[in-house]
Amino acid sequence: MSESVRLDKWLWAARFFKTRALAKKAIEGGKVHYDGGRAKTSKQVELGALIRVPQGWEVLEVEVISLSDQRRGAPEARTLYAETDASVQRRAKEAEARRLTNEAMQHPLKRPDKKQRRDIQRFQRNQGE
Repeated sequence: MSESVRLDKWLWAARFFKTRALAKKAIEGGKVHYDGGRAKTSKQVELGALIRVPQGWEVLEVEVISLSDQRRGAPEARTLYAETDASVQRRAKEAEARRLTNEAMQHPLKRPDKKQRRDIQRFQRNQGE
């Protein structure tokens, strides 16, 4: 543990990114927000700060609980931050919306058989008349 940690190191230590280079790229690309605004890679992380981090389809909003510049196991990394209640609710709502969208876009279970193909072709020919 140390008194001051760079933002890219903290994100790497908290296991949001596999490498510091990926963390740096996300910060410089404006994907990571620190206390509501864009931050530089060298920003010193403070206890109680709110950080928005993209994770796949979701965006996590976490509060910094402790500082570390060393990458450790996942259970220990989870002790560095706490996700806000608003973030948890927003992620659940977005996940449900994605699930419903995917269900609505289900493809047929099987391909049309020979008779159905002929019916489709007949229908398409008749549409051209």
